[in-house]
Formats: sequence, C-alpha cells, structure tokens
Amino acid sequence: MLKVKQQFDTKQIDNLKEALNEKLQEEKIASLVKPGMSVAVAVGSRGVDRIVEITATTIAFLKELGAEPFIVPSMGSHGGATAEGQTEVLKHLGITEESTGAPIRSTMDVVKLGELENGLPVYVDKYASEADGIVVINRIKPHTAFRGPVESGMMKMISIGLGKQKGAEACHQMGFKYMAENVPAMAKIIMDVRPFLFGVATVENAFDKAMIVDVLTKQDILKNEKDLQAKAKDMLPKLFFDQIDVLVIDEIGKNISGDGMDPNITGRFPTPYATGGPDVSKMVVLDLTHETEGNANGVGTADFTTQRLVDKMDHEVTYANGLTSTVCAPTKIATTLSNDREAIKAAIKTCNILDFTTVKMVRIKNTLEISEIEVSEALLPYVQNHPQLEIVTEPANWDFNEEGNLA
Repeated sequence: MLKVKQQFDTKQIDNLKEALNEKLQEEKIASLVKPGMSVAVAVGSRGVDRIVEITATTIAFLKELGAEPFIVPSMGSHGGATAEGQTEVLKHLGITEESTGAPIRSTMDVVKLGELENGLPVYVDKYASEADGIVVINRIKPHTAFRGPVESGMMKMISIGLGKQKGAEACHQMGFKYMAENVPAMAKIIMDVRPFLFGVATVENAFDKAMIVDVLTKQDILKNEKDLQAKAKDMLPKLFFDQIDVLVIDEIGKNISGDGMDPNITGRFPTPYATGGPDVSKMVVLDLTHETEGNANGVGTADFTTQRLVDKMDHEVTYANGLTSTVCAPTKIATTLSNDREAIKAAIKTCNILDFTTVKMVRIKNTLEISEIEVSEALLPYVQNHPQLEIVTEPANWDFNEEGNLA
C-alpha cells in the first residue's frame, strides 16, 4: 500500500463572521426583524463548518435589532428522539447558551399545521410554532438517499429538522422515492403557516470548509436553494477511481455522516433513488467514532466489519434511525470478523478477482477525510497518470498489532 494525496478546490471564506454579517444587514433581511419579537433559531445538523460561530453571529444580529432569540434543536429523531438527547447533541456540536448567547428550549412536542395532498401530516416544533419568527441554520449539500432539485439544506431543515421525530417519520413514511416532492411541499406549508423570517445557508468545499454563506428569505429559498444545491454538488469530494475491488474505511459515525459514511463518497447508497461514486465490489468498516456514541447506522451498507465495532454498537440508538427513516438495511450488522486483518482478508477473498495480489484496494480514515488515502500497488499506474492524484510514499506493507488490528 502507498499513500496518495487527492487534490481538491480549497477555496473557503476566511472571515465567516464578517461575510455573514454583511448578508444579515441587507435591508430585505433586517426589515423582517422587529423589537420584542421572540425568534426560534433552528440548529442541529452535525458536521456544519463553524456552526457555533454562525449561530452566535445570527443570535447577536437578532439581539441588536431588539429581538429575543432562543435555540430550538432541529434534528428530526436524532439524539435518541428525546428532548434531553437533542440538547446533548447540540452540546457536542458546541452549541450552548454560553457559546451562542441564547437559551435552548428543547421538546419533542409538535403542532400539526396541515396535510399534503397525499395525506401526509405536517408538523413543527411546539416552541418554534409559538414564536413570533423562525430562523433556520444549515448547510446545503447532496442527500445520501435521494436525488432532486432540492435535497439537504434549508427545506429539509424546515420540514424534517423542525418536524422533530413525528415530522421526520411523516416525511419518510412514503419512502425516499417521493422525498424530493414531500420535503419542499412540507417546508412550503410551514413557511406559509408560521412566521418564517430567513435561513442562513452555507455551501462547503471538499474539505468541509464554508466557501459560500447566504441569508435567504422564504422567496429566496423557493427560488434559489436549487442553485446552491447545484454548487454543492460541484464541490462534492470524491474518490478518483471508477472501480475499486476493496474499500477499507477505518471509522464510521453520525458525526461523519447521517449514514455513518457518506454514500456519495463510497458509491454505496441505502436506497435505489440516489446514484454516484465509485463501483465498489466489497467494503469493510473497521470501527466507530467516539462521537457517534454507539450509533452504528451505515454498518449494514458494508459487506464486512469487526467484532470491536459490533461491541461498541448501541442497538436501540442505531435502530431508531431505520425505524424513523423506514430504511433499515444500513442498521443491519455486516458479516463480522474477529479483527481488521480477518475482515480485510475476507473482503479480498470475496471481491471476485482471479489474482488476489492484483487487488485494487483503497483505504480511507472516514468519508470526511479523503485528502490523503492509501491505495494498493495495483492502482499505481492509474495514480501516476491522474492529474489530481499525487504519490506521497513508496509502497509498504501494513503493520498489524498482536490483536490483528491495523497499527
């Protein structure tokens, strides 16, 4: 195996606070905020670059105009689908009253606002429903289970995030086949029925650093979110290989991706309604991140895993993902081997090639960190001729410890 560097566009916003404040101060935004109004600020997506800074800057702006902002955890069923659990998720993100300047009001209670034409109910967080205004904060990015003009971003935060568990279940009930229709339809009802003020949206580069920040009114979201979605797809990181015999992933977790590992990177999607990425014959996941707290959602997307990952798995928390999304394949347990060496050997043995010494194998730490990867010698000629791949080290054998795990 040899280390290889992948080259991506590194453009990012240096002074995010200044860039965000410039957008917030625009007349069309500032005129929406009135003195004395209570404003629910929806926060909750994991992995958003500088989320604390973005939230604190937005809170400060609202306070300057005399509003009384408070934070509402907006993450569907995450956090074990409990009010306390969702507050803890925010704490893990660094979102506290001390760090942002606003109190957190967490509840799983929701208010039903109406129904879609297909009969699906539309819910919104009780505290947000009672506020004089609603603001949402989220990044815009491709979804991992469906394709459409609008995927993950403002409308998903409004419909699923603010909908809490009941809203998330309602949006997922008809399956991902109809998600591209139901997400914007639900979001539009919420924005129509409740006093939606604006959304703070970011688009991140391949290294998950904010490169675009914008503040969108309801009209902007309906008109422009699809354009930001297209830009996010252009910036999506990738593995520059069309076909991989074995993909080894050191760790998965909810702090890495809602799916544990981003299917846009691995090419392994939990539903048939999304496509992209490399053709991977066999995939191995070795461990869970500490931050995921036992949530092993995504392990079922792999072919092989290790006993140490399974030992860390919190079944109840993991299964809550499948029960809410109705997609249960990712919460199954992949074929489990005793250690890293055995799991990787099993993947090579079953990847359907004639000569195992020519296996095209790629190893990544996780799907957030793919600027430096490892590849097998069989991929060396391909790497040497690819303009965005650079060889970092000479080939060397992997070292395994006494337990059979990668050192």
